[in-house]
Amino acid sequence: MIFNGVVPAGQAGVHTGEVVFNTGMTGYVESLTDPSYAGQILMFTYPLIGNYGVGTQWAESDKIQVSGVIVSEAASRWSHSVADRSLLEWLRSQNIPILMGVDTRALTKHLRVKGTMAGSIGINAIRPKGVLAEQKRVFIESPVLYNEQFSKKVVLVDCGSKKNILRSLLELPVQVKRVPCDYDYTNEAYDGVLLSNGPGDPTDYPATIDNARKALKLGKPTFGICLGSQIMGLAAGAKTYKLKYGHRGHNQPCLETDTTRGFITSQNHGYAIDEASLPKGWFVSFRNLNDQSVEGIAHRTKPFFSVQFHPEACPGPTDTEWLFERFYTSL
Repeated sequence: MIFNGVVPAGQAGVHTGEVVFNTGMTGYVESLTDPSYAGQILMFTYPLIGNYGVGTQWAESDKIQVSGVIVSEAASRWSHSVADRSLLEWLRSQNIPILMGVDTRALTKHLRVKGTMAGSIGINAIRPKGVLAEQKRVFIESPVLYNEQFSKKVVLVDCGSKKNILRSLLELPVQVKRVPCDYDYTNEAYDGVLLSNGPGDPTDYPATIDNARKALKLGKPTFGICLGSQIMGLAAGAKTYKLKYGHRGHNQPCLETDTTRGFITSQNHGYAIDEASLPKGWFVSFRNLNDQSVEGIAHRTKPFFSVQFHPEACPGPTDTEWLFERFYTSL
């Protein structure tokens, strides 16, 4: 998929990545800075983006992670009490191209028919070969400690963790050690592990999977979110696969299988756990009601559970924040 056109000043060059779409009406700052989108070309299906400007306090990381943006219309005027710049100014400052005036509904329908594909944006852009690798180094370089006054210790395995995951953990009375995804924490003293979100194919994280496998054998409470859910599945012995479309948006309905309660969730993932490959003792704890894919797994007798959606997200409903409390009570 090639997008040729005028690229705004300061955004020269050809920008490539997997073309994905997000259905949220708000949250464009959070989405653009979400490390799970690293290296992708993100299209917003809502027809008006940028109307409340940009406030860096909404960001999920320290920079824009996408390689390009596609919108139907970017607001020429913006207004919000804590915003300090326009969307276009922010993108220009980080050399991120944006295509405007695109029929995003037609392009979304095309992606829904054809499935995952790569794209490139630029002047005289070339046709990309195959689906481009999403994984980039978007995690921290060395361990960082938070809330050292508390005795309970949680290891946050950072594969590209959103800031709000850390904020949610720090609201609990626990010490948090945030470590790079390839860091071996299994020989240290800790009470629980949280495996974070991140970009790309979960099988491209062999060290993370191996450490999670060792952690599961130790029996310590383990909680996986998004990519972290897939890492947990692989560590347990299951398999993963790439979704034809991916799940990216704020209103994905999920069913908790043991209670039959429904939840409205925020999601951003292109891979899922193969239900048929789950080993004995594990079960599907959440299911996507749109396509019946696995949205979470759990162990029947041990304190291991995960979700594909983001319980820390606040796109409107905060239906699943209680999962952090569940994790805490299991420590």
